[in-house]
Amino acid sequence: MITLWGRLNSHNVKKVTWALIEMELPFVRHDIGGTFGYTPEYLAMNPNRLVPTIEDGDLALWESNAILRYLADAHAPAFRSDDVAVRACGDKWMDWQFQLADAQRDAFLGCVRQGKDGSDPLVAASAEKAGAMMALLDAELRRREWLSGDRFGIADIPMGVYAHTYFSIPVERPDLPHLAEWYARLKTRPGYASQVMIPLT
Repeated sequence: MITLWGRLNSHNVKKVTWALIEMELPFVRHDIGGTFGYTPEYLAMNPNRLVPTIEDGDLALWESNAILRYLADAHAPAFRSDDVAVRACGDKWMDWQFQLADAQRDAFLGCVRQGKDGSDPLVAASAEKAGAMMALLDAELRRREWLSGDRFGIADIPMGVYAHTYFSIPVERPDLPHLAEWYARLKTRPGYASQVMIPLT
């Protein structure tokens, strides 16, 4: 049984809960971080004061994308390509997600935490930056259906979480049909619906 530490309103925790459900791995999740605070026991595992962290046997592991790679490699290799080049391309998009998160941050905070919308200049500027970056993703998805290769895999998970935020906040977005089709495919996955498509807080 895998233990996951982290509050579900964290984008990075959503990545891991969604992956665990996709991989059909039994787990228990404990709320920690944000309004839940941190215990000394948790900080002994993860001194960064961030979530998530998992425990799997004797292993305690933090950093959400490292956790995704570990879960696939250790428990569900079908979620990671055997082809080194395909896997590296997927890893590229997993790590690129952090740049998108930075671009989208002011739009997310303004809309979700401060009750603003796209008419706010700071929100609008952030949304424009995020839209320009999403256009790069749209171009990639014009060439293939999944960021992980020829099938859904862990490389789709980080951007999938942030795509839900992108499509949910009240801002103007460019017309990106391949991105929208990928997002529609993600929405049919039960783990995505139950762990990611929840109210933004």
